[in-house]
Amino acid sequence: METVAVIDYGVSNLRSVAKALEHVAGGRHRIEVTGDLGAISRAARVVFPGQGAIGQCMASLADRGLVETLRAALVAKPFLGICLGLQSLMDRSDEDGGTACLGLIPGRAVRFPGDLVDPASGARLKIPHMGWNRVQPAGPHPLWAGIEPGTRFYFVHSYHVVPDRSADIAATTDHGVRFVSAVMHGNLFAIQFHPEKSQAAGLRLLANFLDWNGELR
Repeated sequence: METVAVIDYGVSNLRSVAKALEHVAGGRHRIEVTGDLGAISRAARVVFPGQGAIGQCMASLADRGLVETLRAALVAKPFLGICLGLQSLMDRSDEDGGTACLGLIPGRAVRFPGDLVDPASGARLKIPHMGWNRVQPAGPHPLWAGIEPGTRFYFVHSYHVVPDRSADIAATTDHGVRFVSAVMHGNLFAIQFHPEKSQAAGLRLLANFLDWNGELR
């Protein structure tokens, strides 16, 4: 039975992510919430969820000695990043006065402008971007299997990623501006939205991840 390591770095509520993975695993995978370096290294797959601020996230990873273990996992096995798990992949984030991140995908995380408006109604849009919104895949990927373009997923965030390379963009979403809501690079896939809060579509994406061999096709 494959083990899926859900990274526990001490500052994120992991229960809902682990429960959603257990629900779709169907007994075929063992879901282990762990911050143990050896357990993460031995796992067949890694999920890195995150909530809160990137500065605290990166500091907690460093304090627990997880940075290099996480970087090694990112190049060796199927990896799913969720919310801060996406933003942490960039070179830097503008949050918390500027924060160095894992540097696995060239680019940065930036805050939404404060003057966003709905192009249809002219109404001012709130930050954080919170609630259901449509996700438009940039192209085919195994994690989009069975998910229609424009499907709604649940978001909660004030920052979004700006990858340097268009090839790393897996999906976009509109919230006053068009922003990148998912990235892909080899065995790595990461999303800004919360699949564990996104009902059937989110569960389908998690199930797709458990079936994914880490290749783009």
